[in-house]
Amino acid sequence: MIEKFLHDEQDPKAVERVYSRLVDLLTTGEEILYIATQKKPIVNLFPDCIALTNKRVLFFTPANLGLSIKFVDFVWKDIVEVYTKEEIIGAVFSAKTTNGAEMGVDYLPKVQARKLYQYAQERKEAEREARRQRELEEKRAESGSLQIDHAAQVAFQPVPTQPQKQELPELTPFTIIPETPAKPDELTEKLKKLKTLFENGLISQEEYNNKKLELLSDL
Repeated sequence: MIEKFLHDEQDPKAVERVYSRLVDLLTTGEEILYIATQKKPIVNLFPDCIALTNKRVLFFTPANLGLSIKFVDFVWKDIVEVYTKEEIIGAVFSAKTTNGAEMGVDYLPKVQARKLYQYAQERKEAEREARRQRELEEKRAESGSLQIDHAAQVAFQPVPTQPQKQELPELTPFTIIPETPAKPDELTEKLKKLKTLFENGLISQEEYNNKKLELLSDL
């Protein structure tokens, strides 16, 4: 199983140690993409290693004279920058996260450092595309919600009713409009005034009787 990770001068023993630990750490759907091993110029008994998966990057460091191995991992969405620096002997590969944490391994064979950088850039690009798709879906969902709310408001908006016009009788040149009789209240007031005039001696009894009959005849 580890043969596919031994094409670029990787240390077979180091790859085997990392692989046996790595398979126990994989989550559902996670696949190993590449494993790189440190190659120090003098003593290289327990080299550091880097493993890339489709979900994260892991840095492995042997401890207790190679009896145990420690690791630090970062998911791709938290990595803001990866870079490699080639030196006289080997190269350095580093990753920097959103919270400012940085991890790297030196004395990597240059071909391995380049492969790490290549795979890392591909994964970062895939993560950016996935994030862009998520943002688009969120915007579509928000836009759809706004349109539904607006449609609901329009659907339930009451339609204003126009007041009915009062139809007036059609007038012709020969139409005679009857005179509206005085209201009882108006007639009472006129009778009171008439009586006051009579009581004050301003009109005679005959005038009072004639005017009273004239007012009552309008009923």
